[in-house]
Amino acid sequence: MAEKQFCALLLSGEMAGKELTLQQVSDWQPEQGILWLHLDYKKKSNRQWLQQHSGLEALEVAALLAQDTRPRVVQSGHGLLLALRGVNHNPGADPEDMVSIRLYLDNHRIISTSSRELLSVNDIIQSVGQGAGPGNTGEYLLTLTQRLTQRKTEFIDRLEETVDDLEDKVMAGNDKDLRSDIAELRRQIVVVRRYLAPQREAFSRLLADSAKIFDEQQRLKFNEINDQLIRCIEDLDAIRDRASVTQEELQNRQAEAVNRRLYFLSLISAVFLPLGFLTGLLGVNIAGIPGADVGWAFGAFCLFLLILVGGQLWLFYRYKWL
Repeated sequence: MAEKQFCALLLSGEMAGKELTLQQVSDWQPEQGILWLHLDYKKKSNRQWLQQHSGLEALEVAALLAQDTRPRVVQSGHGLLLALRGVNHNPGADPEDMVSIRLYLDNHRIISTSSRELLSVNDIIQSVGQGAGPGNTGEYLLTLTQRLTQRKTEFIDRLEETVDDLEDKVMAGNDKDLRSDIAELRRQIVVVRRYLAPQREAFSRLLADSAKIFDEQQRLKFNEINDQLIRCIEDLDAIRDRASVTQEELQNRQAEAVNRRLYFLSLISAVFLPLGFLTGLLGVNIAGIPGADVGWAFGAFCLFLLILVGGQLWLFYRYKWL
């Protein structure tokens, strides 16, 4: 199901799973059930509703409408304000260009906002419509964070497969385009880790401040999700280190290849340097050149040069220069 610019669902009560209109949301009362309202905050009518009819404080509205967010958790009034990030699966987008979602949660209402489609939100909308969605605020938050973290795990697994492939290519000596591929991988790692580290801090803060949101069983489940996110960051750090080692190995191999070519050229120069000196010396156009009037002198001179080359090669071999 595609994510909508405005979506309001009841998570509990007699009408659980029912989608509400904007007027029904304005008339909603807590006894009707847990309300989840998801908005595209860039739409003008949604912004106006949040500012004028949501009943939230100005600070809470500003947090839900913020353009740039960093993953965080803040206690506000009777609820929590959260900003989280998920992998970008929109067509033509870079997965590491992570999508932000902002949330206000209390025991009776959930308001979330984003400007781009987020598959984890779509999953929850679909499950609620099928009658299998979360039934309270704690379950909703568990489901959302679990799906966000699972997709991060899948993305990091793909990065790990990429670095495996790059390592194999380096070891096989297939250096074509590897420098740009490794640079792109390291760029993705830097961008993703930029958001994962503060999200880990946000999850830790959520564990400490979620007494009104989670029951004990939900806290245990969320602790597992937090551990999964920590493992994601550790795996990402390991991939970053492997990418650095792979890049260093590639640079070393390329440097060795250049050094081998320069060494070979140096040996060629060492062989031809005395030959060039002798031929240049005997090629001067002045009187007194030895053998100028002897018919076999040229042949003898060529034989001497061959013997000289042979002697040089023998010396190179003896001193293990070849």
